[in-house]
Amino acid sequence: MYRNARELMEQTRENRCRISDIVLRKEKELFDKDPDTVYEELRHIYSVMGQSAYGAIHDPDRFRGRLIGGDGRRMEDYSRQEATYLGRVANHAMAMAFSTSEVNAAMGRICAAPTAGASGILPAALLTAQELFHHDEKAILDALLTASAVGDLIATGASVSGAEGGCQAETGTAAAMAAAALVQLQGGSPEAVFHGASIAIKNILGLVCDPVAGLVESPCAKRNASGVMNALISAEMALAGVESLIPFDEMVASMKRVGHQLPPALRETALGGIAITPTALKLAKTIHG
Repeated sequence: MYRNARELMEQTRENRCRISDIVLRKEKELFDKDPDTVYEELRHIYSVMGQSAYGAIHDPDRFRGRLIGGDGRRMEDYSRQEATYLGRVANHAMAMAFSTSEVNAAMGRICAAPTAGASGILPAALLTAQELFHHDEKAILDALLTASAVGDLIATGASVSGAEGGCQAETGTAAAMAAAALVQLQGGSPEAVFHGASIAIKNILGLVCDPVAGLVESPCAKRNASGVMNALISAEMALAGVESLIPFDEMVASMKRVGHQLPPALRETALGGIAITPTALKLAKTIHG
């Protein structure tokens, strides 16, 4: 139906509809799924997202990895203080992103959107929006459809694998998906949706993937927390009318090119970046012997 963002936006203009409406048609055309079936699947996905976003906040002792645990609860407690730089909304969003990362590290159930290592960003963004503006269920599910379109275009045009494209491919894609969803939720146009996604990619272009001890825990969890902030500020820029100078399709092409330029040591091998700092190597030895 569409091969890139330019063609997708042309279809929204021709049909006077949103990106999510085009994605629904694509689901019908490719998989013969009617809207009711799609929305039912999305309800299940969003339910899992909610459970993971709060799981480690409510039960930090249960959801602990080899390297991380408890930071979701710490951020949530901190978010309730009066004297913080970012206020309740931002700190609560980071807490939910941390929580999903910790649930993942503890082998709990998460929604890999787009990957397990970047699974905290989209849930935290959507839940923040729903809690702040009380969006109804359909609006949230439609935002998920729009996020899926952005993720699909990046996966097709570049990569969502840290092993292939670095962390820009994982948390960068997740932030772009989340920014797109947030812009649509606040009534932004399809063009604004892609401006938000483009800005989010631009903010994280070239980020390496360097997991300590080869585990999807550190620095992944903190990058999920910063990733939801990336999504929020990118969405705010787009909603304010700030445009990405570089179009989304060109940003995706750049993401692919940069990913290929990264040496293997910086692509999820734990052979470079912070994974080979003295502290990280000691931790790896302790964990793996």
